[in-house]
Amino acid sequence: MSMGDESSILFATERLGTVMAPEAGNPFELEGVLNPAAARGPDGRLYLFPRLVAKGNYSRIGIARVRFDGKGDSVGVERLGIALEPKESYEHHGQGGGCEDPRVTFVEPLKRYVMTYTAFSPRGPRIALATSEDLIHWTRLGLAAFEPRNGVSFEGIDNKDALLFPDLLPDANGEPAIAMLHRPLFPGTQAHETVHEPEPRSVDIERESIWISYCSLPNLEHQDSPRFCRFHAHHLLASPVADWERLKIGGGTPPVLTRHGWLFLYHGVSETTSSAPGARRLRYAAGVMVLDRKHPREIRYRSVEPVLAPETEQERVGIIDNVVFPTACDQRLDLGEANRLDIYYGMADTRIGVAQLLVPEELPLQAQAHQEKGEV
Repeated sequence: MSMGDESSILFATERLGTVMAPEAGNPFELEGVLNPAAARGPDGRLYLFPRLVAKGNYSRIGIARVRFDGKGDSVGVERLGIALEPKESYEHHGQGGGCEDPRVTFVEPLKRYVMTYTAFSPRGPRIALATSEDLIHWTRLGLAAFEPRNGVSFEGIDNKDALLFPDLLPDANGEPAIAMLHRPLFPGTQAHETVHEPEPRSVDIERESIWISYCSLPNLEHQDSPRFCRFHAHHLLASPVADWERLKIGGGTPPVLTRHGWLFLYHGVSETTSSAPGARRLRYAAGVMVLDRKHPREIRYRSVEPVLAPETEQERVGIIDNVVFPTACDQRLDLGEANRLDIYYGMADTRIGVAQLLVPEELPLQAQAHQEKGEV
């Protein structure tokens, strides 16, 4: 049980164990299975879409069906094959390729599943989208495009960790739209760069934030074409504030609707105290953010401390040490427990773990989204 501060107590988190590890002799999984998407299929069963990493950091997105025990806890998976592997030019880089870190949302107005994933090309990581009606067969839509905002251009900028809302939400003009959370990685804002800055450090909220952007309703008529992938009306949502996230924040699990509003987990990066020569000194942990149900640009709650941090041996030692990276959330409506969220997360970039998070009856008055440009 993760305890120790107000956030952890409010959102009681219990690790349920490892649900997927690299399969012996499987070349697709030689360098890890991690950071899965998850969705309930038309059959009501839960499917995972893990990132499978082969030799040379060549990443595919797999398909697996989750197995549960008699208590309803996930205990393993049945591998079903590959959902996406690098095929398009924007998914290849040098001798390798990357379809990485997917998230899947059933978008109700479209009546289909939409996957966002990181496409890794020579230009760097970019957000790509694909759709499916059955979770098995996927159609690529291409790369997401972003209109400029007040002189800030998102084109040509690395971007990752895109999360879609399942329902239409009002954009800045009050018009219904598909909303997406994302984290552009402007030069100088990645964790391996900010780790060298002294504490406290200056945060440029125009460049270091999680943003929320919108795809207009008319474009939904073209949901099988690149027009669907154009986003506008960008709004700054949250930037690094707390010590545990001082180096970088980014999206985690797609938002789910709870009694308090739209809830999602996000990741924060801080510096470790490792003294080993040449050791990687970054720690990835996870917190909770709750957004207003009707106006998700308004933050109702944000963790002061992480609800999940690297503690177990499998989370502290692996391909990349000291990483918990949540990317999927299964709201246990199948058990009649809307306040139980099963969180699937990468463990040290090697395995996939699952933890149970309970949504509390009430939230405290704590909703700082970011600070004005200055010190954190």
